[in-house]
Amino acid sequence: MTGQAARSIEVLLVEDNPGDVRLTKEAMRESKVLVNLSVATDGEEALAFLRKQGVHQGAPRPDLILMDLNLPKKDGREVLAEIKFDPDLRRIPVVVLTTSRAEEDILRTYDLHANCFITKPVDLDQFITVVEAISDFWFSVVRLPT
Repeated sequence: MTGQAARSIEVLLVEDNPGDVRLTKEAMRESKVLVNLSVATDGEEALAFLRKQGVHQGAPRPDLILMDLNLPKKDGREVLAEIKFDPDLRRIPVVVLTTSRAEEDILRTYDLHANCFITKPVDLDQFITVVEAISDFWFSVVRLPT
């Protein structure tokens, strides 16, 4: 395991579905490392969090962003484009976790430099398994930038 285990991993979950937020929190609690999960429920809030604007002035810089594509106010594709265009944010890995299976969405998110695209399983147990796999990979295998 890398030196990341010495501190908590900061994750920003950008998700408007309360059920998926709850399941993601539950799965992250099972992680082998300490995860501090922050939640933004729409695209505008996600960007305010990342830019430490308004009520998010003291927000931690995420080590990883888990983001749905279909968000209110500003959709995930727009948020992804802004993150990857911003020199201060572009190195934060973005995992797109969405219900979409559309090839167009897959191609577009990779064109926008998403680090990976995962289709959310409908089954609750499989959803938790996917989030645990994301956690294991990104927090135990990958070396994240500091």
